[in-house]
Amino acid sequence: MVEAVVEAVSEALRWLLPAILPAVVFAALLRKIDPRREPRALVAVTFGLGAVAAGIALAVTQRAATRTGLDVRVSAAGETGALVFLFFVVAPIQEAAKVAAAWPAFLVKHVDQAYDGIVYSGASALGFAAIENALVLRAHPAGAIWVARALLALPAHVFFACIWGYALARAKHSKQRLPIFPAAFLATIAVHGLYAHFVYGRGPGALLAVSPLLAVMGAVAWLLWRDLEARGERHSPVPSTSRGTLSRLTQPPSLSAVRSALRRADEPVKVRWILFGALVTLGAMLVGLAGGAIAAHVLHIDLSTVNEHELRTAAPALLLGMGLLGSFPTSGWLVARAAHVRTLLEPALACVLALVVTLVALGFAAPFAVVFALAISPIAWVLSCAGAWVASS
Repeated sequence: MVEAVVEAVSEALRWLLPAILPAVVFAALLRKIDPRREPRALVAVTFGLGAVAAGIALAVTQRAATRTGLDVRVSAAGETGALVFLFFVVAPIQEAAKVAAAWPAFLVKHVDQAYDGIVYSGASALGFAAIENALVLRAHPAGAIWVARALLALPAHVFFACIWGYALARAKHSKQRLPIFPAAFLATIAVHGLYAHFVYGRGPGALLAVSPLLAVMGAVAWLLWRDLEARGERHSPVPSTSRGTLSRLTQPPSLSAVRSALRRADEPVKVRWILFGALVTLGAMLVGLAGGAIAAHVLHIDLSTVNEHELRTAAPALLLGMGLLGSFPTSGWLVARAAHVRTLLEPALACVLALVVTLVALGFAAPFAVVFALAISPIAWVLSCAGAWVASS
């Protein structure tokens, strides 16, 4: 009798604790905000609406899966079927549900800064994640890998929501003609689908592939937080640096400084250095992969045993990934030093060109590897820009 009770309690805690975690994070957020700017009751209602939206969105996606025969899992629907279901059904419905939950808060007068948009969209995402974690883990009562998947999904839900929340708050008071929110919303759908493909769609070993995306999320969140803190301290927009000038920036870059550095300077764009930089980046990628393979050989690691369905056997692939990612800051530094550029534009475009060439080549030679390359691409671009920043500062 006692053993049965203990087992029942442990099974309940298995899905309750990951579901409570978003609520704990939300409670910390609620204590952090200034009630004079953000009514706590409205933030709490947004959290609750996010939870309701999660239940509706998951029910709709489940009905869609039943009617179409598609699934997020590659093992059940195949590579193409899983990707189509994620990018055109799951990700749009989930992000739209979070937007719908946060929308009432955006209609009130309290949302007058970008930070306000992050608060309400984050509350909506935390409510969504609480219900999703509970339902997913109740549906999979065994296996630690599902707990890991639920925990990895939490920061992604919040990050994606904060991106469109930030854009929606800016668009509400912006007079620019550029549609900020639609572009941000479509971008979050694309990254959400890619992220969910590795977390829920593939084997346990594929969870390692989300580390680049998590790193990019952390870097962007850090830059965004620094901008918001600076804006709050000065009660005015963050002053921009000299357009296109990096040499005067001795502090870690803010988001506004990065945007300024990616704009065209007074002098024309050096196209030849973009083309040459792409060649340098491709060469550095090959050297990085070779370095990872050599390191595996020295450490007596057999890369042929890599299998995405087993987390332990997939770990050696990190050596290749580390060697590959290490090539991007190196190439960015080399291009910036050789071209004597005053902006990040040439190194950034060179990296983009090299990544496009790589993706096209993989599309012909190894189509299954394209999604893995897409997962690495964001942090590769960030690392390339970071190397160029160091060289130009």
